[in-house]
Amino acid sequence: MLYLGLESSCDETAVAIVEDGRKVIAQRLVSQNEVHSKFGGVVPEVAARRHLEVINDLVQEVFDEAKVDPRSLAGIACTTGPGLIGTLLVGLSCAKALAWSYDVPLLSVDHIFAHVCANYIDTTLEPPFVALVVSGGHTQIMHFESYRRASIIGQTLDDASGEAYDKVARLLGLGYPGGPAVDKAAAKGNPRAFHFPEGVVSGSDFSFSGLKTAVLRTVENLKGAELPVEDLAASFQDAVNRVLFRKTIAVARSKGVSKVVLAGGVAANSDLRKRFESLADIEFFRPAPALCTDNAVMVAAAAFYSGEPVPLSVSAYSRQR
Repeated sequence: MLYLGLESSCDETAVAIVEDGRKVIAQRLVSQNEVHSKFGGVVPEVAARRHLEVINDLVQEVFDEAKVDPRSLAGIACTTGPGLIGTLLVGLSCAKALAWSYDVPLLSVDHIFAHVCANYIDTTLEPPFVALVVSGGHTQIMHFESYRRASIIGQTLDDASGEAYDKVARLLGLGYPGGPAVDKAAAKGNPRAFHFPEGVVSGSDFSFSGLKTAVLRTVENLKGAELPVEDLAASFQDAVNRVLFRKTIAVARSKGVSKVVLAGGVAANSDLRKRFESLADIEFFRPAPALCTDNAVMVAAAAFYSGEPVPLSVSAYSRQR
């Protein structure tokens, strides 16, 4: 079964065709990092216009590469939320037009759920498992009891981990996007150079606003001296990753689950991956780095495993339901 996926929830325009939720047939992605880097973050109106400029060409390129008759598709899926409303509507409008034109079912896909489904590509992963979703807008621990049934066990109460990475990267002059920049700098730094506190939150929830403030205060106190950027990056990254790792493993063991997956942009972080890879009693899955950021492959995979047809009147939503 072939599904076409479209993704436009933020600043990546992506289109892909995936077979049976596991095999990529064709994909295209246009990133807007260069466009938004001068602003230090995503400008929604600019992002939406850029999606409009490229999405039709990407759809045609994917169809041409896959040599697939659109009418033979099992479904056309798009991200309907959460995300930026203006950018979501571009992908949704395109998906509606294609579904109507070719008389193919339209499927609505949740962005967070889709990130987890990137782990199905070219793997043998099956539920049950615990997923840690870490990105610029979301930090959640989810328990997947089946392909369709998942529950949120813990989540951030303020900043997402990826958002904290972006803000600290800007503070340290490392540029945008912050995650890869901090990871690269941290590889040369000492994670014990500064002791940054974890957010004191009970249970499986997270808080990163206090950590971000602690880094800010430390930088302010170091004014007048050469800023040890690499040590600051390494110490910040260690503070984020140790709490992500500890709480995720605690949930997995409390649920009696032997499989843990990473998903989202921060899942590409090299230090975070190493922590999970070090465990002998946990089977660890993570997407290829290219599938950690927003992409359409994960949308098409999610459509296969959990998608259900929706009417053409379906709307987008900005916050997770």
